Amino acid sequence: MAKEIKKVVLAYSGGLDTSIIIPWLKENYNNCEVIAVSGDVGQGTELDGLEEKAIKTGASKLYIEDLKKEFIEDYVYPTVQAGAVYENRYLLGTSFARPIIAKRIAEIAIKEGADAICHGCTGKGNDQVRFELAIKRYAPDMEIIAPWRIWDLKSRKQEIEYAEAHNIPLKINRETNYSKDKNLWHLSHEGLDLEDPANEPQYNKPGFLELGVSPEMAPDKPTYVTIHFEKGIPTSVDGVEMDGPTLVAKLNELGGANGIGLADLVENRLVGMKSRGVYETPGGTILYHAHDVLETITLDKETARIKQYLSIKFADVVYNGQWYTPLREALSAFVTETQKTVTGDVKLKLYKGNIINAGVTSPYTLYDEEVATFDEDEVYNQADSAGFINLFGLPIKVRAKLEQKRNNG
Repeated sequence: MAKEIKKVVLAYSGGLDTSIIIPWLKENYNNCEVIAVSGDVGQGTELDGLEEKAIKTGASKLYIEDLKKEFIEDYVYPTVQAGAVYENRYLLGTSFARPIIAKRIAEIAIKEGADAICHGCTGKGNDQVRFELAIKRYAPDMEIIAPWRIWDLKSRKQEIEYAEAHNIPLKINRETNYSKDKNLWHLSHEGLDLEDPANEPQYNKPGFLELGVSPEMAPDKPTYVTIHFEKGIPTSVDGVEMDGPTLVAKLNELGGANGIGLADLVENRLVGMKSRGVYETPGGTILYHAHDVLETITLDKETARIKQYLSIKFADVVYNGQWYTPLREALSAFVTETQKTVTGDVKLKLYKGNIINAGVTSPYTLYDEEVATFDEDEVYNQADSAGFINLFGLPIKVRAKLEQKRNNG
């Protein structure tokens, strides 16, 4: 097998796992050529010095692909439109970043004539599924190498020892080595003290939070923000039009400063185990909330109900790495149809971790003040409700009368 693999394309982040994978591949696959690919979905400074590091550790070259706009506008926004939240709390930050990265890696692997694609996902995690399902969609015949499933290293401690033995520089140390995933949408924290759900996250510990502050540390004065949506897509903040990455970054700044978007949950992984994670999603939390508020006045009851049911499935599909499937496309087609009237402005008040509604307007509003008013009106005949209740309550009444008859008989 080792002789057959001459060129490998590696999904490369420069983190602990992928840093040691480059020399590991060369050691175990007959000094094969390793081409590193990093998908830029908003990791920021994590990409600094990456090319030098990849080549120094044995890669022949590094692609850094700017995917930020496509990531936000073609993957994140459709998920927000769907109202898809995994297990009520997780805003899918890692989940919808993996398919777009894996797709680009598959495209580069084909272009480079690679024999295999390699990723650094563990055999316990969800990401191995997300990466490989996307690769199967865009490079169905490509061999996949997953070192965590076959090498002798069994822990992050052993990985650090391997890196030290091979003189590979790392940005982490043995004491602060949380497993993190960062992109423009969120930052996740796993491992160390967080592995025990009994432990409270150290939000106020310097260096733990990166996208904002804890609610306790947020200002005593609230911040107001107005978001405009066009057909369910956010297009401006406080009257300033922005593309996807700029808008999310702006809301991250506002939300982070006010302690918005911290989620601590034990979730059910696709591979069958429960896992505890702490997530920072300040801008995303604001967007989900604002979109939901706008839909309360622009969607009719029955459409909103069905959409709510399907949002649970949409979240599962995204979480499970099934973005490139007919089911996801069909769900998105339904969601897109529901968004035709989801246009308007949502004003929110951000205060110490809370998002407080401060007003919503839409040219397509279904809220009629004359119908809803408690004052006198000319459009609603309250006497009509008696007949409605008689029909609506008929099954209850019939059942009660029949029970009485049986009991008396």
